[in-house]
Amino acid sequence: MALPALVMSQNADRKFALGLWGGITQYNGDLGQGFYNNKGQDTYTHIGLSASWYISSHFDFSMNTTIGTIGYRENQLKNFDADQFQWNAHMRVSLFKEERFMINPYGFAGVGISSLNKLKYPGVDLFIPYGGGLKISVTPQLNVLLQETFAYTDHDTRDGEAKDNNDAFLMHSIGITWNFGSVKDADKDGVSDKKDECPNTPVGVAVDAKGCPMDRDGDGIADFLDACPDVKGVATAKGCPDKDGDSVVDSLDKCIDVYGLATEDPATNGCPDKDNDGVTDADDRCPDAKGTLANKGCPDSDNDGVIDPDDNCPDVVGTVDNKGCPEVVEGDEVVEGAEVSPSTLPMVYFETSSAKISKEYQALLDEAVKTLKADVKMMISINGHTDNTGPESFNKSLSKNRAAAVKSYLSKKGIAAKRMIATGYSSTQPAGDNNSDEGRAKNRRVVILIKN
Repeated sequence: MALPALVMSQNADRKFALGLWGGITQYNGDLGQGFYNNKGQDTYTHIGLSASWYISSHFDFSMNTTIGTIGYRENQLKNFDADQFQWNAHMRVSLFKEERFMINPYGFAGVGISSLNKLKYPGVDLFIPYGGGLKISVTPQLNVLLQETFAYTDHDTRDGEAKDNNDAFLMHSIGITWNFGSVKDADKDGVSDKKDECPNTPVGVAVDAKGCPMDRDGDGIADFLDACPDVKGVATAKGCPDKDGDSVVDSLDKCIDVYGLATEDPATNGCPDKDNDGVTDADDRCPDAKGTLANKGCPDSDNDGVIDPDDNCPDVVGTVDNKGCPEVVEGDEVVEGAEVSPSTLPMVYFETSSAKISKEYQALLDEAVKTLKADVKMMISINGHTDNTGPESFNKSLSKNRAAAVKSYLSKKGIAAKRMIATGYSSTQPAGDNNSDEGRAKNRRVVILIKN
């Protein structure tokens, strides 16, 4: 029995609905009988059909037609009975969006015609239907509706009286409706394409009411992509927690509070490595210089087996026993000669306890190379010196290393080793006062002499 409320039953996927409805009709007019007050009178019924069309999530349009009886019988003078056929069309508005709740209140208003027969004054009247009801969604297709329809006509004599009140009637209705139409669901997730906010969800993935993959922990990463679906995490860690943001999940991160790098070693995974040499900072003797695991994270610039921080001659191949400097092989006794001026073959000065030639003096030695190459017969003595800081044994070794470093540098630049003799003199030949910083700086030197 098609209820006028049927328009509420269809939806965006199934836009057309048919219904059956029926119920009781009450008269109200000049003879009396107010609505909801039967006073023991006869029961008048109606049955009918309806059709409706979905317009939007709150609005739809419906038409229905009914046949039945209507009348009033108080006594021999105040009574009438008639057969009624009525048709009406109306717009309806629901309180909630369609299918949001199982029970949805609605209201409606429209226009209709009512034909009454078997009367002294039969005829067709225009009437205004309005009212409200409840739609109960049993399934996506089947609905049960309860509705009250108030109808006021434009005529006043169908009940045999023409006084103050136009004829009116009230319909108490109950009905069922069935939604028709195909539902498209491209990703087969059970949510129609029209309502699916994630229409390309992989088949088999659990979704919510909007058709989007479930996200139990609410971290914005769908459960099927989330390695930790029950714990809020971040995308860079595949949905798992990552406190320091280094893309190593906290459960595997050995340095959970410090940004680090992913490694294959569970003991160091997620720990920092500033120079990115594969040796974590905690184990790296040279955390700011890229080295190797074998060298504890330190470089060995001259590949002599002595790491740079322990190498007194880091730019010259040396020996482990000589702290990275070349062994000094002293030749014949140095023949007295003229000390060459810095503009020709310069002196080289060093930092305390170091045999490393700074870039400044490398540039000066490059100029000395030009002089030596210009006179291939020139022989030189390279004499290393120190200040008096430290024990004599250390200074002796250091002076030899300084001389050897200069000899090695010149040799790499193309000066034959047989043209050079390197000797270390420790602190025995000071050029300045060892009691002052300025004097000691002058003593930390290599002097190049031209042999007669």
